[in-house]
Amino acid sequence: MSDGTFEAFRRAEALIAGGRPLDALRELGPVLDAEPDLPSVLQLAGRAYLNSAQFHRAEQALRRLLELDPSDHYALFALGKTLQRTGRHAEAQTQLRLAVAMNPRPEYQEALGEVSARLALRDGTTG
Repeated sequence: MSDGTFEAFRRAEALIAGGRPLDALRELGPVLDAEPDLPSVLQLAGRAYLNSAQFHRAEQALRRLLELDPSDHYALFALGKTLQRTGRHAEAQTQLRLAVAMNPRPEYQEALGEVSARLALRDGTTG
């Protein structure tokens, strides 16, 4: 990654952290062009797309990231959240279960609980 690309990446990270995903995506555009298969770039893009409700693009970026690194538990979590927000709860549950199995962070467990509860209500089951 060149110095200019790295600086744009760092600005995009700061914008995401500041709750400005659309501005982050503007900064990230040239970075994605230069490094389309760099896992850190894909993860940041996935986060920005998810946080700006661009779910199809988030799913694409996160699935590509998981092709490159199937052990990325955050990508599994973010993909699960993306699928949840599009109403694809059974698919979300699968991704979130994997994320929790890899790293049982509270936010992963909470997301899995939400999706599992939604599916239980839909199916009329309790568990």
